[in-house]
Amino acid sequence: MEHLDWFIGLTAIAILIQAGILVALYLTVRKTTIRMEALAGEFKTKTFPTIETAQSLLVDARPKIDQIMSRVSEIADNAQDSARMVRGQMERLDSTITDVIDRTRLHVIRADELVGRTMDKVEETSDAVQRTVLSPFRQVSGLMQGVSAGLEYFLGQKRRRNRDGMGVPQDELFI
Repeated sequence: MEHLDWFIGLTAIAILIQAGILVALYLTVRKTTIRMEALAGEFKTKTFPTIETAQSLLVDARPKIDQIMSRVSEIADNAQDSARMVRGQMERLDSTITDVIDRTRLHVIRADELVGRTMDKVEETSDAVQRTVLSPFRQVSGLMQGVSAGLEYFLGQKRRRNRDGMGVPQDELFI
């Protein structure tokens, strides 16, 4: 039994040590809790006014933010509609410009053909005038010059005979 007494005594000492540790733990937790409450109170006094101010600002700003967001949405819708309209107008303008360019190209081709045909006709007419008018006119002119030269020669010798060599040649009369 002696062992049992020793065992009970050691168990009692262990229980007393555990009780002391628990009391120390309790006191430490209580001190920490008091400090935490003090810090929490200080935190509340310093941050709650800021949080309340921020919350009131958000409450006041919310209608303005909603209004701004609705305007932004409206502006985005208008921009999208405008872009769609501009795209449609650009497609129409592109179509119109393409049509004008095609027509212009066609008119330039026609004008080129017209000028080419006109130049061909002018050349043909010029050749025809030379063949039908100028060539016979030159022939008649040459014939007339020949007749004129013959008459001058014939008449020129008569004059010289009449004047007995004292006449002036006809070429010198026009000086």
